[in-house]
Amino acid sequence: MPRYLVERVWDDLDEEQMKGVGFRSNRVKAENFPAITWEHSHVVTDDAGTIKSFCIYDAPNPEMIREHSVLLGDHHIDHIYEIGGDITPGDFPI
Repeated sequence: MPRYLVERVWDDLDEEQMKGVGFRSNRVKAENFPAITWEHSHVVTDDAGTIKSFCIYDAPNPEMIREHSVLLGDHHIDHIYEIGGDITPGDFPI
């Protein structure tokens, strides 16, 4: 199944509201998109104070990720990138 990196920009949410997003995301996924697997996310704050997340998903297609996003709410997707592969420093021993 294809893997995707999803760049999200979040609405003005506080820390407590952001904690609820993960629970809500899992519920929306389980109820509507069982073919999607959420692997993990990195949450960052950019220089302007905007909360962004970079999420890794297995999904049949990017459209399904966008549909999940609409039901999740409180954000918009800036980009969805299909992942071509993974590398780590261990792949390049000295």
